[in-house]
Amino acid sequence: MALHFPDLDPVALRIGPLAIRWYALSYITGILLGWWHVRRIATAPPKAMTAAQVDDLVLWCTLGIVLGGRIGYVLFYQPSYYFAHPGEILALWHGGMSFHGGLLGVVLALLLFCWRNSLSFFMVGDAVCCAVPIGLFFGRLANFVNGELFGRPTDLPWGMIFPRGGPEPRHPSQIYEALLEGAVLFLVLFFLRRTGLRERPGFLAGAFLVGYGIARIIGECFRAPDPFMGYFAFGLTEGQLLSAPLILCGAWLMWQAKRPSAKRE
Repeated sequence: MALHFPDLDPVALRIGPLAIRWYALSYITGILLGWWHVRRIATAPPKAMTAAQVDDLVLWCTLGIVLGGRIGYVLFYQPSYYFAHPGEILALWHGGMSFHGGLLGVVLALLLFCWRNSLSFFMVGDAVCCAVPIGLFFGRLANFVNGELFGRPTDLPWGMIFPRGGPEPRHPSQIYEALLEGAVLFLVLFFLRRTGLRERPGFLAGAFLVGYGIARIIGECFRAPDPFMGYFAFGLTEGQLLSAPLILCGAWLMWQAKRPSAKRE
């Protein structure tokens, strides 16, 4: 009685030899909607930056996402393969992006951008982090359309048979992650922002790190690990090991931001 993966074409549009994939469109949609959302947050009191600065920041963040995500995937997941085949490192069309690498890339881009423009790193970081779940939501949906990053075997009634997952029904873990890392985390940050905590720079960024780390660790409990990685000690996955430090870092940021001396008028 398992569900069968729907016949979805990973290519959204073909124009002659050019193929536009849903995965690429998910990145574009996430960046555009995130751009709009950061503009609304960053230009509202307490103002983090101007609308023109937000427009400039988009390019910096996009480079951080793409370069950091790819380099992170190479270093965190398949270093031996890519060091043996360095020509494949730039072959983004073959897939392979790491959120944790993209996060580090964006942090570096924000540090450089804020230093160059004399802006508060934590105020800008708060605005950007509130928009990240939008991109995560569309990215996970694109993973589902591609039939990749599917879950572990299950006997639940919504278990799904994926084309590359063998004959066993599996958790549609991409949907779980889209809801947890995307929709739920977005709503949590939305309501936190309404409580006035935005006046404490770094709190929302810390809440994002804690929320994402928890959501990713939960999602990894249902997601099948990459076949070339497998499980580590105590059944942990690479994604869980990389997410644990985010929770610690985020908790520290939230604690620092809640100190009385951290509030900015």
